[in-house]
Amino acid sequence: MKKDRSVLKAVLIGVGALLYGASPIDLIPEILAGPLGFGDDALVLIGAGVAIFRILKGRAARQAAASSATMNG
Repeated sequence: MKKDRSVLKAVLIGVGALLYGASPIDLIPEILAGPLGFGDDALVLIGAGVAIFRILKGRAARQAAASSATMNG
């Protein structure tokens, strides 16, 4: 049986998004564009949230399919 690493993927995406927001490289847009520079932070966090949602939604579907296969078979 293959290991499900979807939770690990979701955590790594979240940590990566948070590290990007806290990194010194991320200060460049804020310095150049002022308050509008926070838009890239918002996009990264929204993108990470969508990716995590899709990963965990797929995991729930796989678990439901495995559960019904076990009950039926």
